[in-house]
Amino acid sequence: MTFIGFFVFLQIDLLPEISQPPRILSDVDGILKAKQIKSDIDEYLKVTSEVSSFINELIPRLLLPQSEANLAGTRYNVPLINSLVLYIGMQATQLLQNKSTASTQQVNHNGPLDLYLVSTPMEIFQSLINNLDSEGRYLLLNAVANQLRYPNNHTHYFSFVLLYLFAESKQDSSIQEQITRVLLERLIVNRPHPWGLLITFIELIRNQRYDFWKCSFTRCAPEIEKLFESVSRTCVGPKAMNDSIV
Repeated sequence: MTFIGFFVFLQIDLLPEISQPPRILSDVDGILKAKQIKSDIDEYLKVTSEVSSFINELIPRLLLPQSEANLAGTRYNVPLINSLVLYIGMQATQLLQNKSTASTQQVNHNGPLDLYLVSTPMEIFQSLINNLDSEGRYLLLNAVANQLRYPNNHTHYFSFVLLYLFAESKQDSSIQEQITRVLLERLIVNRPHPWGLLITFIELIRNQRYDFWKCSFTRCAPEIEKLFESVSRTCVGPKAMNDSIV
């Protein structure tokens, strides 16, 4: 069994490292405080107000002034989005850890996602993904994918975020396609690939819950189909990949 193939059958929540937070050396909430967003997020997480109004107010604050946007080549404040995603994830993992301890429930890729589905942070991610335009959504998904690293509770959580958003977007294939694009762009570069990136992609293509190979964009052109098959074989091996397609 190959090293990569081993993770397909591994209950990753049994890894001792998966419950530990990673070391964060950057000033995550500094830019959020500067933009006066941190206090609003904290308040929202406490009182669970109407998510739609919160998101409607949040999205315009992620935009750059026109003069800065012209220089940056994007309408969005990318460092702000990166910090926003990481900060929400940090609050989410703490919240979920508290709930998990209280209920003695365990979460794994093969079981129910109850702890993740009921969390207010997940509502924020889902609302953002549904309300941002294509550019903003792409930047948000990249900010999530940035956290798919070595085994730790951030990697575990953000892996579920991407998989959950994919599963919940079956009525909007453009979201599923963007999630796949973000993962694929990181997998077609030279190895080594981050552990969290690999286990997320393997779960996506092998778990029938996501119906990945039924998505039309995986078969939209012969060269695209070959690309998906090539990356899949690299990640899980030819036999496992063929089994997942069936």
